Amino acid sequence: MNKCMDYKKTKPEDFEHTRAIAEFRGKLFEGDWPTLPEMFRVTAARYPERNCFTVFEPDRITLTYAEALKKLEMLAQWMTENGVKKGDRVAVTGKNSPEWAVVYLAAGFAGAVIVPIDNGLHEPEAENLLKASGAKLIFVDEEKYDYFADKAEELGVTVRALNKKRPETYVYNLEPAGAYKQTVENTPSGDDLCAILFTSGTTGNPKGVMLSHSNLVIDCYMIQSHMYIYSTDVFYALLPIHHAYTMLAVFIESCSVGAELVFGKSMAVSKMLKELKEGKITMLLGVPLLFNKLLAGIMKGIKAKGPVVYGFMRFLMGFSYIMKKVTGHNPGKKMFKAVLEKASLGSLRIAICGGGPLAPSIFKIYNEMGVDFVQGYGLTETSPVLALNPIYHFKIASVGKYFPDWMDMRIADPDENGVGEVQVIGPSVMQGYYNMPEETDAVFTEDGWFKTGDLGKLDSEGYLYLAGRAKNLIVTEGGKNVFPEEIENAFQLVDDIEQITVQGYVINEETKSEAVEALVYASDTAYSRLGVTRGTPEGDEAVRAAIQEAVDKVNKTEQPYARISKLTMLEKPLEMTTTKKVKRQYKK
Repeated sequence: MNKCMDYKKTKPEDFEHTRAIAEFRGKLFEGDWPTLPEMFRVTAARYPERNCFTVFEPDRITLTYAEALKKLEMLAQWMTENGVKKGDRVAVTGKNSPEWAVVYLAAGFAGAVIVPIDNGLHEPEAENLLKASGAKLIFVDEEKYDYFADKAEELGVTVRALNKKRPETYVYNLEPAGAYKQTVENTPSGDDLCAILFTSGTTGNPKGVMLSHSNLVIDCYMIQSHMYIYSTDVFYALLPIHHAYTMLAVFIESCSVGAELVFGKSMAVSKMLKELKEGKITMLLGVPLLFNKLLAGIMKGIKAKGPVVYGFMRFLMGFSYIMKKVTGHNPGKKMFKAVLEKASLGSLRIAICGGGPLAPSIFKIYNEMGVDFVQGYGLTETSPVLALNPIYHFKIASVGKYFPDWMDMRIADPDENGVGEVQVIGPSVMQGYYNMPEETDAVFTEDGWFKTGDLGKLDSEGYLYLAGRAKNLIVTEGGKNVFPEEIENAFQLVDDIEQITVQGYVINEETKSEAVEALVYASDTAYSRLGVTRGTPEGDEAVRAAIQEAVDKVNKTEQPYARISKLTMLEKPLEMTTTKKVKRQYKK
């Protein structure tokens, strides 16, 4: 156990936005904070008839909080009657769905530990994580059902279905013999393990992050000290829900306030826009790629109206932004109502970008158009959110302000620019890596601070500015540090580029000094714009020349030591994570 949990003790009554929860202490929970099952029970008591989980399949199917509570209690009782005991691991892997959410919560109601597994993994990789977790029960989607059903005896697991195509084992059809009853045996405490999240390691020894109930619940309410969230909000779970970012900031966050959660199962733009509109989404959380795509579509529509209209719209956007920063009001919401409605963003109240850095220019354009758009920052190991920009006082270049009333943040060994490793301590920091004590010790300092591996600096108001990952750092011949992420950000709105990864390449074996290389996979747009074919010598050369022009343009804005000196065109895209980040090949 690390020192983080006891570093700063907070209680719901310490903060205005959580005092209503404290009123249920002694009735629905006993500790300083409710556990995850207790938090859901408190919300269901406050808002029993509000919409809880919604999915379009294709027609709307919705569970209220009272209905969801009944389903997950039934499933928890079925788990108990079928041998699941306190501390046992229950795995779930599948597309975003109400069934997935019910399994996740029901595991906690049974006192078990939930193990969400990336649905995008191949079966052998998912099997590897299942073995590593020691789970005795797994709920799977249709695509992987037969694979795990055939291996159930060998793996020592019971397999059940998330999809109604398997009615005999479908999660909603698992009826217990008796009614659910809360007992000592099925009631976890705040310090008990709630979830094991695997961050990497699909082969060999996977690294499982252990998060307690208090880790997740406190992080959930901590976020709300920088952002008002209401029971009338509608969240959209579009990114994979097994990922810590979506799991906490969308799924758990919505459940904490009685908001509705709409599950998106596909990243197809047409389906996404339809669900945004029909679901009347007010809270959209995404990653840079998602927001880049949305913005590209919006700007393309504006440009199509001609240079005069485009120029006038840009003038209005600049005026809107100045008014917002000076007055705190958001005139763009009305000024660009038609544009936002066409983009299915008319009901949107707040957009939050996480999971990677977003170019400040894109951040600014959304705010210019009237969208309250902010960035956040965190890691799976920190439950995950560590910093969030308050809407009323955001800073475009910052990934957010940390939460000094809840936790602490410091910059270790800062350089002359104040940049050093970001280190944190507080109640949202993980218990450690599952069955990996040496790896756990390696990410904590002797005095108990968690080492994020990210480089950044803090300003006088506690806002964090990231420079990049320490292991991505490029060190040039002159000893200068170059952060690849900062260079990559400059290309986020270049339509000709689908993927760009900046890395160092050794130019002096003796000193190991590096220069800057860009790995680029060109977009289909580039080929169609130039009227050429991918895979032909003349087509590829024409696209390479166009991308070199874009590189040269960006190079003019960079310091000489940070300029791209080597352009490598890729024949196929690099592998990406399910949150649409390129899997980097880290230097040894």
